[in-house]
Amino acid sequence: MILEHKNAIIYGAGGSVPAAIAKSLAAAGARVFLTGRNLNNVQKVVDDIIGSGGSAEAAQVDALDEKAVNDYIKTVVDKAGRVDISFDAIGLDVVQNMPLVDISVEDFVRPVTIAMRTQFLTATAAARVMIKQGSGVILSLTATPGGIGYPLTAGFAPACAAMESFSRNLASELGIYGIRVVNIRSGGSPDSKVFKEAIESNPEAMAHVLKSMKDDTMLKELPLMADIANVAVFLASDLAGKITGVTIDVTSGTTAGLNYRTGPVIG
Repeated sequence: MILEHKNAIIYGAGGSVPAAIAKSLAAAGARVFLTGRNLNNVQKVVDDIIGSGGSAEAAQVDALDEKAVNDYIKTVVDKAGRVDISFDAIGLDVVQNMPLVDISVEDFVRPVTIAMRTQFLTATAAARVMIKQGSGVILSLTATPGGIGYPLTAGFAPACAAMESFSRNLASELGIYGIRVVNIRSGGSPDSKVFKEAIESNPEAMAHVLKSMKDDTMLKELPLMADIANVAVFLASDLAGKITGVTIDVTSGTTAGLNYRTGPVIG
């Protein structure tokens, strides 16, 4: 139970990957406070955790609303006494799989705006609490396009890059208070909801896509949600006590993403 007596807040906990992380944090002993816009989805995760013997609570919080975030973290502190882990993985409303020359400026900019607003609000709210404590861990999650050129990812790629930059800079300011800030970069988990839905709707095309994605990694495999969750548990624990200001790559060694994504885009 390496996270015993730790309190964790997770924003966007109704999503499949953050839900998996929430369950793993709870299984490691953390008391988890799960939030999202859709309380029903979050409550299902809470029920699963409690059913497995963990400690969890659900709340409806808009992680893009400054007052809502500040009010909620105060509620958690009043109830639990401290915040040890903060993780924000809300959806970014991404439009992709089209060339940059064809996408609208609104669709391109929107995920960057959402990412920066929510990460800033939730991370700085947690930081203000953690500074008083003299400890804490702030985690975030990006994907392969945050580190390499990856075609047809539209505004998602710069959103990931911006999140990784913000994580580094925040770490450089908070380290003197004993606070660690770490980003996790995933390669896309085939057992996550978005992939499962795509596979169900178009199995033949997705079989080709998944094979190509695997072929474009060094390990010839894609990380599952459990792989991402295991890394999150480690980073949140004292075992990672000297890790901060970096992005931990859990992409199975994804390379360039070019051998199956590119093609003529201008006639």
